[in-house]
Amino acid sequence: MIIRSLKLKNYRNYDLLDMTFDPKTNILYGDNAQGKTNILEALYLTGTTKSHRGTKDRDMIQFGHDESHLETIVEKKGAAFQIDMHLKKNSPKGIAIDKIPIRRASELFGIVQFVFFSPEDLNIIKDGPAGRRRFIDLELSQLDKIYLSNLSNYNRIINQRNSLLKDLYGQEHLLETLDIWDMQLAAYGTKILERRREFVEQVNEIISDIHFKLTGGRERIRLIYEESRGNLTFEQALRKYRERDIRMKSTTVGPHRDDLCFMSNDEIDIRKFGSQGQQRTAALSLKLSEIELVKRIINDTPILLLDDVLSELDKHRQNYLLESIHDIQTVITCTGLDEFVNNRFSINRIFHIKNGNAAKAN
Repeated sequence: MIIRSLKLKNYRNYDLLDMTFDPKTNILYGDNAQGKTNILEALYLTGTTKSHRGTKDRDMIQFGHDESHLETIVEKKGAAFQIDMHLKKNSPKGIAIDKIPIRRASELFGIVQFVFFSPEDLNIIKDGPAGRRRFIDLELSQLDKIYLSNLSNYNRIINQRNSLLKDLYGQEHLLETLDIWDMQLAAYGTKILERRREFVEQVNEIISDIHFKLTGGRERIRLIYEESRGNLTFEQALRKYRERDIRMKSTTVGPHRDDLCFMSNDEIDIRKFGSQGQQRTAALSLKLSEIELVKRIINDTPILLLDDVLSELDKHRQNYLLESIHDIQTVITCTGLDEFVNNRFSINRIFHIKNGNAAKAN
């Protein structure tokens, strides 16, 4: 699986952009704030319908314009697909596959799989649980359309239930409608929990050996999915914590409150007691496991987007990462080329990014 080309019009700081990528390693270099990450964001957006930054569509449209257009050509197992996306300020985005408009964004999923790795991902272990849940949701949404549907329904019901909890004060007659939302929430939430636990098991089959090698044989790592409902069924948990939910005016139990624990040698919770080096190594192990898991599930290679990550890693971890991705298409951003020259890393295509322009440099 590869991205052949990307075209942008009125996107972020790009008036017009037309890039053709090499099937192997592509380097985007240039000073900060020139638009390198915007290119990675655009690629990720055309494959997942979402910005990795969580940015709204209207904020990605170039200032002074009402629309933005993105086009990628994807090659997958010998077949080519054209993905067109129109971002609009005052209406939902439009998406077409091979020039045929699609009704639901979920129809796009499965055509292309991206793994995005940014410096922020190195903090996934030490930061709060929201980032760890987001990691699971973003990956599973690319791999599993049923999960994406269940997650969308769950989030919609959570919002409606929370609105009801806020409206209960002084309107106790609304309380009887809470059972209806709880039934739906439990149905979708249980499916989400089952798929997340399966995902964690799949990652555990891969991550232990990767982490063992990264740490020079000193540590093995294991992921544990921590459920906010404890040992209760989802229905039991919603009933048990209903009074608390009414008091807090928010749903306090469910997949949206769960977490992912990283245990080193079955002894140390790296989130709480690991050093910064341990936490960053665990994050790198997680990303490398994500790449390998996607390969196994889709029987193909994902496309790796590396956003200025190498500068955040020491030489050992740099080398391990670069050796691990030699067989997949990679688009890497950096401020200079020294780190690649010093590592004698194979570079297939180089672009110099400056002021919203991408000039091919080799």
